[in-house]
This record gives sequence, structure tokens and C-alpha cells, in this order.
Amino acid sequence: MNTADIKKELHNYLEIADDKKLKAIYVMVKDEIKGTTVVYTDELKTELDRRVEYYLNGGKMVSPKEMNKRLDAIRKKRK
Repeated sequence: MNTADIKKELHNYLEIADDKKLKAIYVMVKDEIKGTTVVYTDELKTELDRRVEYYLNGGKMVSPKEMNKRLDAIRKKRK
């Protein structure tokens, strides 16, 4: 598995991991996290701008309640 795939899987997992697992992962990397700065690529900035523009022009959004339902469903499948 290449680095990009690993990052993608970890990112996806962090979105649904329970508190205990998140804390364990954080303990392993907290010293490294404190010494880093996030740099946004032009590609990411462009994508974020596109999403904001979509929202401001009345684009369909998912409510927090609906998103929680979706995340709960994903969590249930992973158990």
C-alpha cells in the first residue's frame, strides 16, 4: 500500500474511530503533531473555494443531524 492510500485510510478511520482509539493514536504521535504546520496546497485551496461557492449559491448541504446518522451507520457496519 502506498503512502497516499495509507493517509486516505487513516483519515477515513479517524472520522469514525471511538474516543479510546483516538486517544491512543494521539498519544503515539502528539509530540510530532506539536512540531508541525499544515500547508494547504493550491489544489486544496481551489477545492475549498469551490465548495464555499457551491454553498453560497444555494447548493444542497447535509445537516449535522443527517451527517451523524450517516456516521452512526458506518460505525455500526465496522463493528
